[in-house]
Amino acid sequence: MTDVASRRDMGGPPAVTERVVTLTVNGREHALRLDTRVTLLDALRDRLGLVGTKKGCDQGACGACTVHLDGRRVLACLTLAAQAEGRAITTIEGVAGADGPHPVQRAFMEHDGFQCGFCTPGQIMSAVALMAEGRAGSEEEIREFMSGNLCRCGAYPNIVAAIREAARGGPDARL
Repeated sequence: MTDVASRRDMGGPPAVTERVVTLTVNGREHALRLDTRVTLLDALRDRLGLVGTKKGCDQGACGACTVHLDGRRVLACLTLAAQAEGRAITTIEGVAGADGPHPVQRAFMEHDGFQCGFCTPGQIMSAVALMAEGRAGSEEEIREFMSGNLCRCGAYPNIVAAIREAARGGPDARL
């Protein structure tokens, strides 16, 4: 009786399975030896030092940990690091370009789309994906597709205004 189920039945801890996981984060490849149960959020923050992605509820309810996998927004707290292997991961640290902040980041600054700033990285990551998905047509649409990203300070009107401005394609817009 050496399998995980047998050990659990005998009252022992489950076996820890580690393996090397290669993550491509913000264009850079990282080979990490990880327990297969490690979330993408914990790998980013604890192993790679990318603390811009926030750990809010750690249950997928707040959106603070939003990152992009192959350009699509995901909750890093609900994604295993091993699931992200071979996929392009973009964090808030990778959104800005060589020419400066992303248009969404600029719009958040101009419209004061943050108060305490804790939710801001997840809000920005979600907004960038929302725009790429073509879902920033109206304020109602923005509110609907941003509803998974919570702001405890209540900066929603400013967040929506920032996304609307960035979606309009200001002078430096790029997606």
